[in-house]
Amino acid sequence: MTTTSGTADPRNLPKSGAITPEERKVIFASSLGTIFEWYDFYLYGSLAPIIAKQFFIGDPTTTFIFALLAFAAGFIVRPFGALVFGRLGDMIGRKYTFLITILIMGASTFIVGLLPGHEAIGIAAPIILVSLRILQGLALGGEYGGAATYVAEHAPNGKRGSFTAWIQTTATLGLFLSLLVILGTRTAIGEKEFAAWGWRVPFLVSVLLLGVSVWIRLSMNESPAFAKMKAEGRTSKAPLSEAFGQWRNLKVVILALVGLTMGQAVVWYTGQFYALFFMTQVLKVDGANANILTAISLALATPFFIFFGMLSDKVGRKWIILGGCVLAAATYFPLFGALTHYGNPALETALQNSPVVVIADQESCHFQFNLTGQKKFPSSCDIATGMLSLASVNYTTQAGPAGSVAKIKIGDKEITSFNATMTPDGLNFDKSSKETEAALKKEVGAAIKGAGYPAKADESQMNKPMMVAVLFILVLYVTMVYGPIAAMLVEMFPTRIRYTSMSLPYHIGNGWFGGLLPTISFALVAFKGDIYYGLWYPIIIALITAVIGALFVSETKDNNIYAND
Repeated sequence: MTTTSGTADPRNLPKSGAITPEERKVIFASSLGTIFEWYDFYLYGSLAPIIAKQFFIGDPTTTFIFALLAFAAGFIVRPFGALVFGRLGDMIGRKYTFLITILIMGASTFIVGLLPGHEAIGIAAPIILVSLRILQGLALGGEYGGAATYVAEHAPNGKRGSFTAWIQTTATLGLFLSLLVILGTRTAIGEKEFAAWGWRVPFLVSVLLLGVSVWIRLSMNESPAFAKMKAEGRTSKAPLSEAFGQWRNLKVVILALVGLTMGQAVVWYTGQFYALFFMTQVLKVDGANANILTAISLALATPFFIFFGMLSDKVGRKWIILGGCVLAAATYFPLFGALTHYGNPALETALQNSPVVVIADQESCHFQFNLTGQKKFPSSCDIATGMLSLASVNYTTQAGPAGSVAKIKIGDKEITSFNATMTPDGLNFDKSSKETEAALKKEVGAAIKGAGYPAKADESQMNKPMMVAVLFILVLYVTMVYGPIAAMLVEMFPTRIRYTSMSLPYHIGNGWFGGLLPTISFALVAFKGDIYYGLWYPIIIALITAVIGALFVSETKDNNIYAND
């Protein structure tokens, strides 16, 4: 970990020095290019329900989980992108490395907009889609560490938090921009056309953003810290072995993951992405309203990234980040309960007054999460629980006889599920199963409707201002944990291996613990039968980070980031 002694700041800037035009250009250019890259990456997440129907086949539960897994694929490979591009960034420089990453990201996003669906090219469609998501993940794995390091190495002492906080706004602003483009396209052509072909427009528009981003990146100079080190011949020849092959640095990498980025990641994805999934998939709020409400909350909360970044320059980074984790863990259940209360009060009433019971052989009920997507869940219990989860119905399970077919008890009605058979390619139910599934879905739908469960949220009953207030609080937690994190990670590692060292824990935390959150949470809901049960995942991870961070992670705001080079 860097200390307060060692090499002097090569910029020779005073702690209280005013921001210079060159610094403004660095912040603006780095932030704007990174916003566009996040825009590209998050289009898929915002459109996952539509993409599921275009590229995946099977029952609704399985296709949606597969769509989330394809979304997660981009996150799973991010640490590998961090290794590849982090190594390049520490060897050849920050500027050219994240110029390469944005080219990969932009090209992959544009191709998604052109990619034919499953009906046109069959199994090749999801394979190509997942491959493009992997390329996007690799590119993003090299982007963040480069941008954060680049800006921090331009920042005067005492202002790294406020400077890098602008980079921290880019993920949220990228999501915000993607929601605006999606909303604008939906409004212009209508929901029916958007679901058929209009969803491609936001992907295709990204080529314009790519051109602007490349032009901006080409106009930037190398960071002064790296340029000085390169001129003196002190760059690392083997950044991977220096970063991860020596315990002195490796233990800091581990602490950065478990004591900082792991908890930060689940708070980020719960407050922004899972909240959006929860509104559209659980509360059945239509996509346009969910996007508008989310966009408003993002716009209101985004300035707080800068606020907490600046505050961290004065009071320190550590306790702001860990405080955000604790607040989030303590309030997620009441906040998501409030989101249900204000977003779909009819659903809230049905959940309280119309209990549903699944009677099944407990051996046939599985936790429906599978990282590779190869395992299927065709048992009668899994079909029943998956169907109820998609309908946002809470249920309890009751043990039935061994080998029995699951039954769904809704009020005084008892509906028998079925065990599906699979086609030889293992990708879809056969014809008879599809017909049986359709009949079951119709019967269950009629029963839950009779029990008071709404098919969709009634806009006239929504309290939109209160929904925005709840979403604002969720994003405020995001700004607490995310605003100071870039400066803190930069300050934990020496210049010669900084890009590599900070990128890996950041992208394991955000790529794996955060990126898999929607899939894991949805699977938890389907397994337990409680629409709020998926919140246990981010709560537990955030609390682990709070404890480890409080005990073992040191404050970094006064560290000399040029020490030990």
